[in-house]
Amino acid sequence: MFANEPRCIYAKNQILEAVCQFRFPAILQIETSVPADFQEAIRQTFPRYETRKEQPAPKVTATPGQPPKVEQQQPITNHAFLTADGAWRVNLTQGFIALTSTRYTRWEEFARMLDQPLAHFIRIYKPAYFDRVGLRYVNAFSRKELDLEERPWRELIEEKYVGLLADELIPEGSFARCTQDAELSLPGGCRLKLHTGPGVVRRGNQTEQETRFMLDTDFSMSGNVQTSMSAAAMNTLHTHADSVFRDAITDVLHDAMEPQGV
Repeated sequence: MFANEPRCIYAKNQILEAVCQFRFPAILQIETSVPADFQEAIRQTFPRYETRKEQPAPKVTATPGQPPKVEQQQPITNHAFLTADGAWRVNLTQGFIALTSTRYTRWEEFARMLDQPLAHFIRIYKPAYFDRVGLRYVNAFSRKELDLEERPWRELIEEKYVGLLADELIPEGSFARCTQDAELSLPGGCRLKLHTGPGVVRRGNQTEQETRFMLDTDFSMSGNVQTSMSAAAMNTLHTHADSVFRDAITDVLHDAMEPQGV
């Protein structure tokens, strides 16, 4: 499952969204006090601020011999700090900090944009450790954008990622749905949640007419990750992400995205 190809940058990359998230034991100060010091530290890069309340999923507890007990959780404040154009966003709650990009170009830029917010978060809030580090890429391959409209998905995505779409005797138009989901362990104590299959992209209230192929990969590392090891954890996850991505696409799709040197 892991390709060993030289790393490259794509001029026509199909990344819809990239997210890196660090979860930590709850810091109640973030919920009870406005994070003004944190905002001031990153405001030059992330000048816009938004906030919203989120309702966590109910907590279910079970006692032997009794029916499960469902407890509603208190709403949590999600603070968002955005670049002027909105393409980059830092989210901060009492339980996680995350960077999201809808204009991903290369790993070095993404890591640089995360470095400042993460460093200031560690300095200001001093988390004991991170109990989960996650890196997610949502790729939405467009045959129209890549001039591949006459090509079936089986010629663009490797067989093990397309499932029944690889069958030449079944027309693509016959499928109302053909997706697959998998969770597996990776070397280095990492895990992968994988979702693949045709789908449509929704932007706000707008839904695209074109059917794209979705390759949604969520890599994670759990346990007590020390804050001093955050960069190493990120790089480990990115190495896995790079390898799985190259394993999933054929040379036809690789060439259509116009690979360039790093």
